[in-house]
Amino acid sequence: MNWDLEKPFVMPLLVQAGDIDALGHANNAVYVAWLERCAWQHSTSLGLGIEVFHRLDRAMAVVRHEIDYLASAFDGDELALGTWLVDWDRRLRMSRRFQLIRLVDGVTLLRAQTTFACIELSSGKPRRMPEEFIQGYGRAFGKTP
Repeated sequence: MNWDLEKPFVMPLLVQAGDIDALGHANNAVYVAWLERCAWQHSTSLGLGIEVFHRLDRAMAVVRHEIDYLASAFDGDELALGTWLVDWDRRLRMSRRFQLIRLVDGVTLLRAQTTFACIELSSGKPRRMPEEFIQGYGRAFGKTP
């Protein structure tokens, strides 16, 4: 596959009938749900699942989505959604990129970037990333402090 960056975390997808809207293609809101699911799977693979977030009273909350819808997905399409952590300050913010590719023809259907901020779950207020986040997300960058 022709990924934009090296070594993506990849989540396979199969477009289902329920993903299709009145225009006959996957609805844009479904794409956003796929981005969220892929981000969670990647975080969990780094040892940062929802149970860790609750235990630490911290989470990475979406601050901004930037999505370029480039082509449509249709019922039965097999897709691969790749993601990369591309930037972080090791304190509060982190950015993640996505690329969605249709397997049969290699066409990129979507490119996106999401910015996250670390929050305290109990208050919703911004808080520094705990050491477990720095260690876990550091694995995606090939380094830990």
